[in-house]
Amino acid sequence: MPSNLHGFHHFQKRRRVHVKLEPYPHPDKLKRTIDLLIWPVIVLGLLMTLPQIKGVLIDRNAAGVSTITWATYVITSFFWFVYGWAHKEKPIIISSVLWIIANALVVIGTLL
Repeated sequence: MPSNLHGFHHFQKRRRVHVKLEPYPHPDKLKRTIDLLIWPVIVLGLLMTLPQIKGVLIDRNAAGVSTITWATYVITSFFWFVYGWAHKEKPIIISSVLWIIANALVVIGTLL
């Protein structure tokens, strides 16, 4: 890291002191429900990708599957991972890693 950037981390720390973060679990019932429902949504979304993975890897049928599209999904999932990591959001981090793996499997299947 260049020496002129050292010390700037304190700006982020000072700014976060003034941010009023919401409590977890949230006192609002709707937000608490959304917090709980995100986990099954992550799993359901990934389960819906399994037939595509099966088709390209096990059945060896990549007809109609775009390598560019699925590679773009890998890239966007990576950026979601970085976003989740930067904001310390476990659901985003976990789902992004799982999406990277799932999308990469489809890309690998299309290339084989």
